[in-house]
Amino acid sequence: MDMRLPPVEELRRVDLELVRLDARRAELLARRAWLLGVLHSPAGRPAVPPPGGAAPAETSPRGAQNALLTLGGTLLAIAALAFTLVSWGSLGIAGRSAVLLVVTSAALAAPAVLLRRGLASTAEALGAVGLVLTVLDAYALHRVALPGTDGLGYTAVASAVLAGVWAGYGGLLRGLRLPLPAAVAAAQLALPLGTLAAGGGPAAVAWAALLTAAGDLLLVARPAGLAVRITAGAAAGVLALWTLPTCAWLSLTSPWTGAPLLLACAALCLYGARAVRPAGAALAAVAGLAAVAGVGGPLRAALPAEWAVPVYVACGLALAALWRPVRALRVPEPVRAGFGWAGGGVAALGVLWALPPVLGGLLGPAARSGGVWSGVHAEPVAAGHPATAALVLLLGAGAAAATGRLWGRWGAVVLGWALLTALPVSLGLPYAAGLAVRLVTVAAALALAVRPGLAARGLPEPAPRPEPGPEGPAGTWGAAWASGAVAPLRPGALLAGTALAAAVASAGSVALLALDARAATFGVLGALLGLFAVAAALGAGAARETAAGAAVLAAAGLTAAGAGAAGLAPSVTGLVLLVVPAGTAALAARFRSAAAELTGAAVGVVAVALTAPRPALLALALALGGVVAAATALRPERRRAASWAAGALFLAAAWVRLAVWGVTVPEAYTLPVTVPVLVVGLLRRRRDPAVPSWTAYGPGLAVTLVPSLAAVWSDPSWERPLLLGTAALAVTLLGARFRLRAPLVLGGSVVALVGLHELAPYVVQLVGALPRWLPPAAAGALLLAVGATYERRLREARALRERLGRMR
Repeated sequence: MDMRLPPVEELRRVDLELVRLDARRAELLARRAWLLGVLHSPAGRPAVPPPGGAAPAETSPRGAQNALLTLGGTLLAIAALAFTLVSWGSLGIAGRSAVLLVVTSAALAAPAVLLRRGLASTAEALGAVGLVLTVLDAYALHRVALPGTDGLGYTAVASAVLAGVWAGYGGLLRGLRLPLPAAVAAAQLALPLGTLAAGGGPAAVAWAALLTAAGDLLLVARPAGLAVRITAGAAAGVLALWTLPTCAWLSLTSPWTGAPLLLACAALCLYGARAVRPAGAALAAVAGLAAVAGVGGPLRAALPAEWAVPVYVACGLALAALWRPVRALRVPEPVRAGFGWAGGGVAALGVLWALPPVLGGLLGPAARSGGVWSGVHAEPVAAGHPATAALVLLLGAGAAAATGRLWGRWGAVVLGWALLTALPVSLGLPYAAGLAVRLVTVAAALALAVRPGLAARGLPEPAPRPEPGPEGPAGTWGAAWASGAVAPLRPGALLAGTALAAAVASAGSVALLALDARAATFGVLGALLGLFAVAAALGAGAARETAAGAAVLAAAGLTAAGAGAAGLAPSVTGLVLLVVPAGTAALAARFRSAAAELTGAAVGVVAVALTAPRPALLALALALGGVVAAATALRPERRRAASWAAGALFLAAAWVRLAVWGVTVPEAYTLPVTVPVLVVGLLRRRRDPAVPSWTAYGPGLAVTLVPSLAAVWSDPSWERPLLLGTAALAVTLLGARFRLRAPLVLGGSVVALVGLHELAPYVVQLVGALPRWLPPAAAGALLLAVGATYERRLREARALRERLGRMR
């Protein structure tokens, strides 16, 4: 390269040289790839390499070769089958033997020669044809030489012989991939079909299938070829799909026959879990389920029928309890996880079976067959369910608590509550005993719900056990928790919330059940009032608020029950119920509880609604409610809402009372609203002069002026128009004096409309007396006058608008 060239020219030449080098390198790489393909191809070197600019081939030479060989082998197999079925009978004994011997021997011997010459694909195709021919030979031998032999027995023997022949053939010709997997597939039929041919029943066939599956698992565990292992694993899975349901059915119909089979299935699945690591957890779970069914079957048969589910649940929990013992034996993690899932699944199914008594104990009181205090008790919904359902719930609660983890403690709370709820139904307890058990359930749930509140007051609370780390079943969650990536859930809050919900549900159920008898109603509601009041005093947060609201409801129920026992009418009972919101408002000044106040307000609404059939009592109830709201408004934090509520209640009471007295004058209803609203607007504008007059005075003035104006147009007397016109004129003058837009516009509009109402009869009379041509002429003259002074009138309108705009 000439170094004396200018830099620009030298840079151009360097770039051209680099481009030529890149092109040459790409050409050499393409040639190298083609040469590697020729060297590694068993079909030999092609004569001429493909042109560089040709389009890429849609298939490789190897793929085309395999397709042709497969098609050829298939056609040969079809031809052999057709010959065996159609043309076989035209040959003699010698001819048949000669044809079979020659064709089969040639098909099986040819692959050896082809493999030595490097024609592996051709050898594979002819080897497959040879395997098909051996099957046809076995079929032909049965049809000609052994026609009286049992078909199942002959098939079993032929499968075993073919499996051995193919295995030996594949062992001799290592280059063929098909014979060994084919031998594994053929071996699957030998034992099951042989057992069937020997007259064996389902149990014997199941044992034969298990032995075959055991052989398959041994092949899977050995370092054999991948195709052999896949075939053996698939065969074992297919056998398991038939064997496991058969063994389970035998366990139900003949437990002592099915138990050994299920235990053998469990052992094989456990061995497979250790051999096949990716599916270890699933196989271990299947092994656990088979073991539970195998052990539980004989135990179930030895006990009464109602003990069947508890037996299986106990076996499942025992399997799940093996977690810690087998952990010390260094059993692989997937196997231990599978045991845990299997035992937990059995226990979960048992809990589902035990749910009907729980639902019956919770919702049964709602199915009332008689009236309130009738003394007739509804039949429990799940009365016919076995009493052992309570035992299942007890086992589940104990097992969940024994885990020591958060989900276990939560499950123990739920199952413990379910156990107490189901006891009255499962054990068929008498009415009084059932009430007592339900009240104990409420008390126990509330005791657990208030534990965080007790801890906040300095009482000790047991520290929760830490969640398992990455080596446990929840390893990912535990690791994320430990690293801080996931915010941990406070165990106390979760358990307290669950217990609180359980307490409320049980309280509602026992309250409904107590309505069957008068004494039970008072006793249960009194007990609930005491329990929830104590919980509200000791609890904190949501537990305290919920308990306070429930205590108010219990007090309302006691009050209503007392009124009912005294024989008071529903409307009078409504007046008595107002004691509850009054007491809530009084206690709220010392014990602050938003839930209690809201519940008391809801009871007040119900009380007012009960008095609606008697308007006089309704007015009194509204007035009493207004007094309670006014007393509540003395508290600064409730002043705004309570004061508006008090005003609305007092106004509603006044309206109802006026309606009772038969007052129809609208001003009697509107003035009690207008006066306080105007006072409030005046006070607001004194604090904030920027408040518009429409906001401060508009609503109050409209409440009276609009209904009175509507009454004027339907009132033929002169007193109402005079009084309304005078009041509207005063409002208009006040608006003009203080430059307030709302009084000026509203008052002026009312004055104009009242005046129009008063002049309307005279205008009608005058129009009737005038000639018919005069009104159109007057209208035309008016239009001419307005048009002539249009600009002046427009300026006056603009000035009026500006003056109104400057007003507040």
